[in-house]
Amino acid sequence: MIVENLKNSREELELKQKDVADLFGIHLSTVSGWETGKDTIPISRLIEYANEYSLSLDYLFGLISRNVDYYPLNLDLDVLATNLTSLRLKNNYTQILVAKKLNTNQSAYSHYENAHNIIPTSFIYGLTKIYEPFSIDELFGRKKKITQNKV
Repeated sequence: MIVENLKNSREELELKQKDVADLFGIHLSTVSGWETGKDTIPISRLIEYANEYSLSLDYLFGLISRNVDYYPLNLDLDVLATNLTSLRLKNNYTQILVAKKLNTNQSAYSHYENAHNIIPTSFIYGLTKIYEPFSIDELFGRKKKITQNKV
């Protein structure tokens, strides 16, 4: 399942699937499908969920074992596109290579790097397999909250 901690986080927050369905204004069976892996949660919904309950995208995807405190994220396709391009170039990959690894074509992938389309959740998960270590929160330009230790 792409979003490993969706169900776990909901249960830790003592929420029912109905609470999540009500948050999004969707049917209960849709939430159930996301949690079982039958359906893939759209990244915009996942970001909304993460913002609502102060959850890291990296945590929800199962990339880290403990939640990290981030500021809420406003989805900005230009930031995402810039970060996708930078990540690819830093690793000396071509769009063709990344597209092939994601099982899509270069033309489709270029739309994500040119801020024409938002990258699908399943492709974001695929990027975690291409680029390791990798932070989904950082890819979207999400900023960590800095906690100050009191002395």
